[in-house]
Amino acid sequence: MSDDNSLLDRLNEDLKAAMRNKDKVRLRTLRSLRAALKNKEIDQRQDGAETLLGEQDQLAVLRKQVNQRKDSIEQYEEAGRDDLVTKEQEELAVLEEYMPDQLSDEALEEKLQSIIDDVGAESMADMGAVMGRAMDALRGKVDGGRVQRMVKQLLG
Repeated sequence: MSDDNSLLDRLNEDLKAAMRNKDKVRLRTLRSLRAALKNKEIDQRQDGAETLLGEQDQLAVLRKQVNQRKDSIEQYEEAGRDDLVTKEQEELAVLEEYMPDQLSDEALEEKLQSIIDDVGAESMADMGAVMGRAMDALRGKVDGGRVQRMVKQLLG
């Protein structure tokens, strides 16, 4: 087992356990995630890239699945479809178990301040440079919207 496949390895083990336990929600959610990962792998292969997804690519697929559930919950709530809200919330809870621990506000602020100092950013005009470096450094560790809000606060 390589580190690059740790998410896939864990996913496959958890899928087997969900089948044994007849956990329909977990089974449905994990199958959906595995299919999304497989599709990303196929897309990469067509682009001539490596066939195995790296950790960052796996996290990107996972994050996309989480965001899709959050968007669906919001839309279903507006439409008054409580049955579908519950389904999406159950799936979201399962997916969030696979998300890496998020950085604390203090740790994020410290990292962003370091990037701002490195870039020499002094105002909102430098936000693009800071955001580019920040997202490269923090990808998979923190939500982009949260980074953006904190960068605005630090530069503002």
